[in-house]
Amino acid sequence: MTASLPGTSASAADDLLERIRVLRDSPGAVDPDLADILATEDDALLLHEAGRMLEGVTASRVSASRPRRDSALRVAVAATFTADNVVPLLRAALLAEGVDARIHLCPYDQLGVQLADPASALAEFEPEVTLCLLDSGALLPRDWDPTDLGAVRNAACDRAEQLALAAAGFAGRTGSAVLLHTVPLPRADRRSVVSFRGGATLGRIWREVNTVLLDAGETHDGTYTVDLEALLVDAAGPLRDERQYRYGRMAWTPQTELAYAREAVAFCRTVAGHGRKVLVLDLDNTLWGGVLGDDGPAGIELGTTYPGDCYTDLQRRALALRRQGVLLAVCSKNEQTLVDEVLSGHPDMVLRPDDFVAVVADWQRKDLHVAALAEELGLGLDSFVFADDSPFECGMVADGLPQVDVVRLDGDPSCHTLKVLDPPRFLQLGATATDAERTSLYRTRRERHQLSTTHDSAEDYLRALDIRVGVGPANGFTLPRLLQLELRTNQFNMTGLVHGEAVSRQFTRSPDHLVLAVDVADRFGNEGVVGGVWIDRGPERWVVRNFVLSCRVLSRGVEHAVLQYVADRAREAGAAVLDAHFRPTARNAPAASLYPSAGLARGAEPAGEDGTVRHTARLAELPTLIPDWITLDAKEAPDHV
Repeated sequence: MTASLPGTSASAADDLLERIRVLRDSPGAVDPDLADILATEDDALLLHEAGRMLEGVTASRVSASRPRRDSALRVAVAATFTADNVVPLLRAALLAEGVDARIHLCPYDQLGVQLADPASALAEFEPEVTLCLLDSGALLPRDWDPTDLGAVRNAACDRAEQLALAAAGFAGRTGSAVLLHTVPLPRADRRSVVSFRGGATLGRIWREVNTVLLDAGETHDGTYTVDLEALLVDAAGPLRDERQYRYGRMAWTPQTELAYAREAVAFCRTVAGHGRKVLVLDLDNTLWGGVLGDDGPAGIELGTTYPGDCYTDLQRRALALRRQGVLLAVCSKNEQTLVDEVLSGHPDMVLRPDDFVAVVADWQRKDLHVAALAEELGLGLDSFVFADDSPFECGMVADGLPQVDVVRLDGDPSCHTLKVLDPPRFLQLGATATDAERTSLYRTRRERHQLSTTHDSAEDYLRALDIRVGVGPANGFTLPRLLQLELRTNQFNMTGLVHGEAVSRQFTRSPDHLVLAVDVADRFGNEGVVGGVWIDRGPERWVVRNFVLSCRVLSRGVEHAVLQYVADRAREAGAAVLDAHFRPTARNAPAASLYPSAGLARGAEPAGEDGTVRHTARLAELPTLIPDWITLDAKEAPDHV
């Protein structure tokens, strides 16, 4: 019998652990509901035990509906304190998000050494994500003097800067995405200053120290920062248990560890390319209070008083998401004309028709509409979030489309906003100019889809589009978008590997490498930056390391036009051979035929350990690759990146 754990009944804890034992002891067993339980359980001690037992269990065995990648994400944990208990919590939270991971824990209090030494065990692990866990002892001098807070400031800020530089250096050498965090100041340190003015000074100083860490997440390539100090405002209990800290240098209580682990896993999910992209919203009792068909446009609840202010707030938050690149759509059982009237004319509406990529109002099944929208937008269902107040509609979508993240908005509307925003489903590593235009880009994509049904042949349709493809070296404006694409693109991603921000930026400055940005425009407008190519440039041979292209421009011949550009530039540089790498993944089968169709034959050598194969061709023997319906625009190299 399992001991009763705080917040969870003994029987519930026993049931969860027994289910995990079955998975652990029976390799063929699956438990498709376990991921949802792990995602919603808040008992840190229970989740620690669950994560310990789940070592070796894959995400496909705990859920059939979560997004996955074809290989385990390599995650390293390096801390300035004893962080062993964080690892099982990370494992449980990663599995809850459908991410298989190999987790490497660095030795105790070796963070700086592990980051700085190119031959360290951390570097040899080659992590895709490196989590740097910090406590106040790594920043505050051991014998700091509360009567000389200026010296405390200088020492702590210097230590924070050195850690930030070490993290940035590691990211630059390895391409790992490195996550720092702000450091909460323990109560014992705060209470060591006895005057109110001194306490205010210490508080300001500590915020300066944390600002150094936050600045690193803004300015250093490949380095990111989560504001743990702010995150813990909503966490239950103290930052640390003093007895555990003195006994074993455990700087965080289990609840603090869990809060960090879930935020770190959101970062890992983003690096793995699992962020959600589309928010599909109901209308009645979701974006406004009341039922439009019964209450009429003048009777729905919106505005500045409860409960209307709850719906207005959700609209404001949805608008904020839209401005950062999340696509909004409406799927409502209503009359289309009434819906259009409210969206266009109601004075208290925050969201307007142009904020949505699609507005569907009729009496058909919502799961069918969501599936159709995914097809029209060319996005996987695992990119979608569906929010509705009806348990029936939520259940139907969850059952019919298990890849969709379903959010039930029944109950008090004051909770609607947080239900949509927490957990952080829509996280991305950085914002780009393309994100702000994403709604209009995808809206025109639906128009293209409709135009395609009016032509007798695909070639006639493509010629009618008047497609223009621009290709040129990446610059400071296009590189952030390329980093997004390499992370998010699954179908047309020739290797599924990620170069990362620091390495990609180094490539743009190297005479031996080249990073290309691809943009596409047609009669409906500009698609923006939709593709990227990472190339090794040798005197005799050019090698395409990776080539990614947004699914929204597939099947138009754009990929062949890009290869034409690469081949032309390689010939101009005097190269004789063009090589290209392809590594099959769980989702890039649509890209497998590109290189053979372009005249590049598979090399004679066997595939590498990771499955990568080489395709090759002599440049003099390559045929013309660009389709006759595409105009290719070769762009100039940038002055700087």
